[in-house]
Amino acid sequence: MSSHPKARRMTLAMGAVAIGAAVLALHGQATAEADADPLGEKTGGKGTVFATGRQAFSFPLAHLDDKEHTRFAIGNSFFKRNWVEAPASTTARDGLGPHFIARSCGACHDMDGRGEPPDWRKTIGPEPDNTVALLIRLSVPGAADLHAGVRPEPVYGDQFNNAAVQGVKPEGHVEIRSKPIHGRFADGTRYTLHKPEYRLTQLGYGPMAKDVMISPRIAPQVIGLGLIEAIPESEILANAREQAAMPGPIKGQPNRVWDAFAQKEVVGRFGWKANTGTVAHQSAGAFNGDMGITTSVFWREACTEAQKDCLAAPHGGGRRTGRDGLMPSGQATATEPEIDDETLGHVIFYTATLAPPARRKPDDPQVLRGQALFHQAQCAVCHRPSYTTGDPPFPQFSTGKVAGQRIWPYSDFLLHDMGQDLADGRPDFQANGRQWKTPPLWGIGLFRDVNGHQRLLHDGRANGVLEAVLWHGGEAQSSRDMVRRMSRQDREALVKFVESL
Repeated sequence: MSSHPKARRMTLAMGAVAIGAAVLALHGQATAEADADPLGEKTGGKGTVFATGRQAFSFPLAHLDDKEHTRFAIGNSFFKRNWVEAPASTTARDGLGPHFIARSCGACHDMDGRGEPPDWRKTIGPEPDNTVALLIRLSVPGAADLHAGVRPEPVYGDQFNNAAVQGVKPEGHVEIRSKPIHGRFADGTRYTLHKPEYRLTQLGYGPMAKDVMISPRIAPQVIGLGLIEAIPESEILANAREQAAMPGPIKGQPNRVWDAFAQKEVVGRFGWKANTGTVAHQSAGAFNGDMGITTSVFWREACTEAQKDCLAAPHGGGRRTGRDGLMPSGQATATEPEIDDETLGHVIFYTATLAPPARRKPDDPQVLRGQALFHQAQCAVCHRPSYTTGDPPFPQFSTGKVAGQRIWPYSDFLLHDMGQDLADGRPDFQANGRQWKTPPLWGIGLFRDVNGHQRLLHDGRANGVLEAVLWHGGEAQSSRDMVRRMSRQDREALVKFVESL
């Protein structure tokens, strides 16, 4: 190899292109289609925005028209602004609670980005602050509800809410501590990881079931969701078939989940365990679970029979009678949704059309070296680089402009056994307690710009890319071990590549 900088850069670039072409060929995709953007600089195809800084995740897809921009702006307003308790003069935004963890979507997804976990010594109290980005899922063993994917804890339901409206008790506090785990790379460099431990205390409605299972989840960035939804289901299933045919331990599996809008089972692609299939279901479910805001598809308040004060709390919607005079619960009347279908549709459109930012310096020599190492360590098997999108399943909530785009999310959207150290022990639909969905990597290098931190993995335990790799186990253990054997220079190149995405 020539020692001349320009020649070396060209050689690295050609190598990276060749690797990318091989990966595309593995999935039966024409390499000629990728030649126009061989390094995936335009992460969202024509919708890519070239943005950095605090606002990097908050732009709409670049090719939206004026009418779509208006709808995006309306959805943004209802995504970012706080909801209030009912009854209130602000009838368009009342109905918060009775239990909740956040007052707005933007409280968890700050600047449409990634949540930050609280300090390990922190107790999350009855009024949410910057800790709202971390939620706790709950369930107990047993046959799962077809539509929920889990069997909820009898008293506290499927999510622990640490805040409540006036006159209603919060469900309790979350206490977090951490346990240090020490290790070293092959070259002798030491590192320390911190494993969080969670306790649910000051329980508002008595003790939980002894066999309760808890799972902490941090709010992820919300860029490119409509593009992900437009990936053909056949492509995700093909990922699983191809991994099953490969030698080695990497054997991803799709999750199959219930979608409230499609009214059928679909392949899961959102959430840390791929427990949601569409942006519409994810958005309406978050309104209901995180803020206590009812919709036409999730019209029940998240109150259990034991939570009498929660059941008696005021609602933000009017009263109505079902088509046959009875609602599904057998009630003669029920509340109107606290967010109407039109407004909910605007919010779904907003989250579906947030643009992924372009890569930064994809042809930098160190980045290209890191890209080659990423593929050599088999990281690209799970973090599949690119897809061509099809038509979205719910065009009324999105735009036809998400179709036919070459996108680079770097995920196979499958579940993988990540080892005991990352296991939460809690099944979710077809995901078991050791499995997590491969998270998309696009935007990862902009977390510091947007959110001021780079806390990664499902609960934010990893501080940066390298720590996230070191937590990998199970199917990814051989890849992790390869990284541990790398020189400092190669580790830095690997991180540089991932942070360019």
